[in-house]
Amino acid sequence: MYTQSCDVMLAYQVMGQGPLDLVIVPGFVSHIEQAWEDPSYARFLQQLSSFSRVIFFDKRGTGMSERTVEVGTLEQRMDDVRAVMEAAGSKRAALLGVSEGAAMSALFAATYPERVHALILYGGLARDTWAPGYPFRDAGSDEQLEKWLSQWRQEWGGPFGIDTWAPSRAKDERFKQWFAKYLRLAGTPKSVARLVRMNREIDVRDILPARRVPTLVLHRACDRAVGVANGRYLADHIPGSKYVELDGEDHLW
Repeated sequence: MYTQSCDVMLAYQVMGQGPLDLVIVPGFVSHIEQAWEDPSYARFLQQLSSFSRVIFFDKRGTGMSERTVEVGTLEQRMDDVRAVMEAAGSKRAALLGVSEGAAMSALFAATYPERVHALILYGGLARDTWAPGYPFRDAGSDEQLEKWLSQWRQEWGGPFGIDTWAPSRAKDERFKQWFAKYLRLAGTPKSVARLVRMNREIDVRDILPARRVPTLVLHRACDRAVGVANGRYLADHIPGSKYVELDGEDHLW
């Protein structure tokens, strides 16, 4: 289904009939239809919808949502979540924020505490670049970033980054083909570059102590894309949160 946030059309899907609403806030890029073509992804979604009403969407500029727009600030993307919840008839939900979606979910909970009864943050981070007191990220200089994005543009279309995002599946040919198609459908080199540049602005450190909802932080011990120190930081700075460290080095949830 589709709904509108300001003048942007957003694709979303609702599945399950449980007593709890669960909104999946994606990280990086996503494609809610192609997700179902991977058996492991489909099984995960089915398991979530066995006990909750799952609301799954593609954020602006990616996937099946409107592509002819900028990827948006955290604030705009946060408002997109509100629009999707309203379209799905959800007054209050748990948010499952994945990767960069974790930061936006935390911001959403601070802004609309009456709409959120729980947070689950997987593979998340509070800030995307290095800063004093936050030494866990090193995005490099602007020149290094542009060099990396140039390589990205050349290699986009294949299973780019699978050794970082899903090393445990990097030799699985069927999964590699699915992953490459998922990326192609989820975003173009240009839209992905915009997203990467926007993510460099992420910094939600100041709002973490304001969380007043039950929060579960999940992070893989050897995550290659977002180091485990980022997850530990979230848990340490969100009062009362529960931290669970998972085995493995995959970043894909």
